[in-house]
Amino acid sequence: MVKHLIIPRNVDSKFRFIAVAAQRAQQLQNGAKPRVETRARKTTRVAMQEVIAGAVSWEVKTEESETPLTE
Repeated sequence: MVKHLIIPRNVDSKFRFIAVAAQRAQQLQNGAKPRVETRARKTTRVAMQEVIAGAVSWEVKTEESETPLTE
């Protein structure tokens, strides 16, 4: 059980940390290989350790960076 969530400096909020870890946990459940050595068996815990270790890349997309749909 995690009592205090240690958020890496490159993650701006605990909500983003959880969102990134949740997406990575889903990838692990679908068969992706873990990117860190861990004794954890649960995909959620492995995903959290990967985000903390910086083994997962992610980016925040803004509306300005998205390409507009034109017809």
